[in-house]
Amino acid sequence: MFDIFHISKLIIKKELRILTDSDKLQLKKFNKEYNFLKEVKIQKLVDKIESYSTINEEQAWESIEKKSLKRKTKSVLLQFNKSWYKYAAVFIIGILTATYLFDDNLDKIPEETNPIIVDANKNIIQPGTNKAILTLDDGSSVALDNGSTYQTQNAISNGEEIIYETNKVKTNEIAYNHLTIPRGGQFLLVLADGTKVWLNSESQLKYPISFIEGETRKVELIYGEAYFEVSPSIKHNGAKFEVHTLKQEVEVLGTEFNIKAYKDETNIYTTLVEGKVVINNGFVSQKLFPSQQSNLNIKNNTIAISSVDVYSVISWKKGLFSFKGKPLKEIMNVLARWYDFNFEFTNSEVENIKFNGVLSKNQTIDEILKTFKDTKFIKDYDITDKKITIQ
Repeated sequence: MFDIFHISKLIIKKELRILTDSDKLQLKKFNKEYNFLKEVKIQKLVDKIESYSTINEEQAWESIEKKSLKRKTKSVLLQFNKSWYKYAAVFIIGILTATYLFDDNLDKIPEETNPIIVDANKNIIQPGTNKAILTLDDGSSVALDNGSTYQTQNAISNGEEIIYETNKVKTNEIAYNHLTIPRGGQFLLVLADGTKVWLNSESQLKYPISFIEGETRKVELIYGEAYFEVSPSIKHNGAKFEVHTLKQEVEVLGTEFNIKAYKDETNIYTTLVEGKVVINNGFVSQKLFPSQQSNLNIKNNTIAISSVDVYSVISWKKGLFSFKGKPLKEIMNVLARWYDFNFEFTNSEVENIKFNGVLSKNQTIDEILKTFKDTKFIKDYDITDKKITIQ
């Protein structure tokens, strides 16, 4: 029997275009034996997936295998009315809605307690949406969000993204805009050179509305997290691309990478997906290779390089949260930015329990917390307005 979680993860990594050679071989072997995966409709399953508290891996696998062998002309993955579809959906997508959350220290499992009934009227926390505040060069601001449109001479927004017109005329002057993503938001920005920037919750980017031909293209991630898909230098007369953050510059030749630089954290993480970047903190320069991450400690200004699971770092861009050995407090910090809530622990020991798992950003926070509770690592939780208390 294949490891359901592992294969599911490989499928998502394929969607993110970050499969390693080893991953490709494993997936190829799996596809050869179970060729129904060729008909997977990833986004449709993402949209339909629901929350499940527990799944028996062996039973799930046997059910999928049995149905796939009987299948003739109908698509296995479209039979959502069948009772076994939840196994296939969870298996294929890997959006386990915390199904496989677990901790290595099983002796920490607390005793069962009677559930506390939460007032539905108090549970008003909803998932984040596409929204941003655009601040123009003259200081005026415009709210961008789902269902709204906005257009200027050089930019257009449909409420989900804002696209700047490709440079058509030479210019010697640069005007800057700021795009601020509040808590509970996300947004896609396409710069005038064609570079795409996905901005995560609680982030702000400063950028020019156009670039001077032949000169280095510079933007500044003032705070937060952003994924960059940089238009290559060869398309811009060799002009390099630079991303400036607090105490760090990232020099880019044409590549994809992620920068995480939140105001409430003491480290800046730069993760390279493909291509080449050079990290410079004013004292030393470090080159990154694909699947490597630099960790700049702001307090002592040192840089450490390590290999990482890129999938876990950038899954937020595809509507997922992926946690690998992360303490619950860190997970709650990430969730708080997307769902826009405050939280506290009544038991400090619970903060450090480590979890693995993949969550959908479309789930309600109540669904996620219920699944944490089902693991028996937390006794209970309470949601009052926008405050969550974990016991």
